[in-house]
Amino acid sequence: MPRRVHVIGAGLAGLSAAVQLQRRGAQVVLHEAGSQAGGRCRTYYDRALGATIDSGNHLMLSGNSATLNFTRIIGSGDELTGPDQAVYPFVDLATNARWTIKLSPGRFPWWIFDASVRVPNTLPTDYLALAPLPFAKTGRTVAETMRCNGPVWDRLLRPFLLALVNVEPRDATAELIAAVFRDTLSMGGQACRPLVARNGLSSAFIDPALRLLQHGGAVIRLESPLKQLEFADNGRVAALHAGDERIVLEPGEAVVLAVPGDVAQTLVPGLTAPNRSTTTVSAHFAIDPPMVLPTVTGLLNGTADWLFSFDGRLSATVGAAERLIDTPRETLAKTIWADVAKAANLPVEPMPSWQIEIDRHAGFAAVPDQEMRRPGTRTRWNNLMLAGDWTATGLPATIEGAIRSGQKAVDALLNEPMER
Repeated sequence: MPRRVHVIGAGLAGLSAAVQLQRRGAQVVLHEAGSQAGGRCRTYYDRALGATIDSGNHLMLSGNSATLNFTRIIGSGDELTGPDQAVYPFVDLATNARWTIKLSPGRFPWWIFDASVRVPNTLPTDYLALAPLPFAKTGRTVAETMRCNGPVWDRLLRPFLLALVNVEPRDATAELIAAVFRDTLSMGGQACRPLVARNGLSSAFIDPALRLLQHGGAVIRLESPLKQLEFADNGRVAALHAGDERIVLEPGEAVVLAVPGDVAQTLVPGLTAPNRSTTTVSAHFAIDPPMVLPTVTGLLNGTADWLFSFDGRLSATVGAAERLIDTPRETLAKTIWADVAKAANLPVEPMPSWQIEIDRHAGFAAVPDQEMRRPGTRTRWNNLMLAGDWTATGLPATIEGAIRSGQKAVDALLNEPMER
């Protein structure tokens, strides 16, 4: 196995790879272009709110096995919190109708036979619309695979899928949706419980991973951007230029490239990567949530799609938000606060202190033509592996996909014969 591996990028994919490499006996050198680790998954202090907030709201599920295993390894398993059961409250902002979906714990979906915990005005047979999904064909959209209308779609599937893929769900790649459903819905309610990072993404994923790596002797180099890879004629990466240093790779040393796809394309000759990204808008409001407000609430027929309840803060997310990019921030805050106030039964005036975050590159667009551009983990250089949620993980651009990609890179690297 490689005695030293340079991991380029300290986002979740890079940290996942670094932790796995260290556990399996490799010496790790972690390079990060920025001044802090985490990439799109980080926490920071916001002066406008007087509070720490995340760089976007992330909904995880109890069936995200790689995510949960990663937090156990780095010692932060108790940082992810959520209800004991797979419970999803919804509010229709147009009519103020409210209902709660409660999935049964076992694999058999008993919940669809109970009118009090399924989508209002539906019958058990309406859920057969999901039956074609496990047989989705390559290159097909969700709309080309299953029926995308009716109350089950409008009041459950579409909002849930929008949170997963951040594009119009009808246009999403059906195979990716099917993969997520195999890990969650088909496993029963115990794999579908909603989870959030109780003290922020950095406390759950970034800080404990860095501490573990440092304790294990890893070298962590912040503000060390990778500028160039040198390739030898023998099918290896021979050297890398990081920061102001040229680092020659000795026989048996390797690289895991865990940078965004557009950056990777500038470094790796002939690399194809997704070239269309999606946008999210997150709105944070400094206000104590009502005691009865659940951790996560789905919102329909408004601007916001999901509402998150944290200590001292309410946060809302808008998916597939390209249409809102040019909207003035204060207008966005007022519009989203109106949705939040209605859902939480709070007065619209006065609006609490707020912060708006627009992420124009929240992830690759999970549509068929972009899926075909996702590269595999291996490259034609036997000591260079790729990681990132934009690689061919079989999942959308999620925390679970990023963590799995790092683990895949390590598995591929340690199974690859290396030059001695």
